[in-house]
Amino acid sequence: MTAANDIPVVAFFKRLLDPFLIWGLLIVLSWIYDEPFTGYYLVLMIITFFISSFIFEQTNLYRTWHNGKLLRYIGDTLIGWAIVVAILLFLGYSTKFSYHYSDQLILSWFIITPVALIISHLFVRKIASNLHKNGELRSVVIVGANETGLSIAERIMEFPYLLMKVRGFFEDRDESRNPVPIPSMLGGMSDVADYVRKNNIQMIFISLPMSAQPRIRALLDELHDTTASIYFLPDVYIFDLMQARFDNVGGVPVIAICESPFLGVDSVVKNVSDFVFATLILILLLPLMLGIALAVKLTSPGPAIFKQRRYGLNGEEIIVYKFRSMTVSDDGQKIEQAHKNDPRITRIGSFLRRSSLDELPQFINVLQGRMSIVGPRPHAVAHNELYRKLIKGYMLRHKVKPGITGWAQVNGLRGETEVLEKMQARIEFDLDYLQHWSIWFDTWIIMRTVWVVLRRDNAY
Repeated sequence: MTAANDIPVVAFFKRLLDPFLIWGLLIVLSWIYDEPFTGYYLVLMIITFFISSFIFEQTNLYRTWHNGKLLRYIGDTLIGWAIVVAILLFLGYSTKFSYHYSDQLILSWFIITPVALIISHLFVRKIASNLHKNGELRSVVIVGANETGLSIAERIMEFPYLLMKVRGFFEDRDESRNPVPIPSMLGGMSDVADYVRKNNIQMIFISLPMSAQPRIRALLDELHDTTASIYFLPDVYIFDLMQARFDNVGGVPVIAICESPFLGVDSVVKNVSDFVFATLILILLLPLMLGIALAVKLTSPGPAIFKQRRYGLNGEEIIVYKFRSMTVSDDGQKIEQAHKNDPRITRIGSFLRRSSLDELPQFINVLQGRMSIVGPRPHAVAHNELYRKLIKGYMLRHKVKPGITGWAQVNGLRGETEVLEKMQARIEFDLDYLQHWSIWFDTWIIMRTVWVVLRRDNAY
């Protein structure tokens, strides 16, 4: 769930240290090389700030930092900065701005910056570690010993750079009635305010269900004469959240529990990348596609292109194109999936299915706006009507456009789903894709797809 970053050291990096370090190095190098700091360098600083902020967030730089994975953090820093440099070089040469800068200065800046970032982060990390060891932590108590309360306690212990320490829990229910074991029990809800005042507690997390509103209001009234910061952990976390975040409707705060990942800027990025890549692929592969269409037409009776009804974005019916690989064109209420040694598959069709070349016409669907290059694979309407009744969350995969390739397919879930368990596994991967989507995730799936197609697994 997206919200404001509550990790002080990481927030310090993202908002202050990293931008000023990157800018400062550029200014210092201009002084060392006796290069006038013109308005063009100021423009470079501003562009670099926005690009690096986005790239470092997408490459999980700050998350791997506070997870304590040092080598991965260093690798992410180098990769992230390399992407920033590549984008800056592209923009510089495409706009002719590169001629306004000193090549020697910019090269030195490109090389020194990632090293400086890593050293500065390690230095501040050492300071944070010393603060933690010296016990300079914010004291925390949690009201409600349930799964949500235990989860926040585990996160605090897992990430020492939060600089917090959990003193214990307050819970009215006795241990025999509580669904989870109660660790560090400090008392009931009536004891919270007195304990907070006497022990100068700095942070309180209230982990109670929304149905406990009267008790929560009474507790807040008792805590008004304390200086503790109070946070409410809503029990929406008991649900399977998809792209959950805080939002507002006409100024009224709401919590999104189930939403498409493609909203706002992300929607533009996804649609533009789909259009550009689909156009390039169709231009490059047009001769091949014409040859395949002719081969299909000449080797078996029927049309070269097979059209089938599928469910698309928001469950709306769309027409999906494929090169015909079978002697029949099933699109009715009952459809038999292709299986190994299926007599309905033509000779050229067998090759097309193994190589996935039968999917090429779907790039036309992408240009039409019906499909995406990466997304949950579209199923026949008859299959959708069957599985939506059998698999929980099945229709959530239709909150995005269907894809030519997907996270399930590159994890071996291609081809026939002759048992329910295979379809359930496919849906789990589809929903995982929706929960964790990013443009880099799409890129990784496309790279994996090339490898899967070359291996030709589970396709017949």
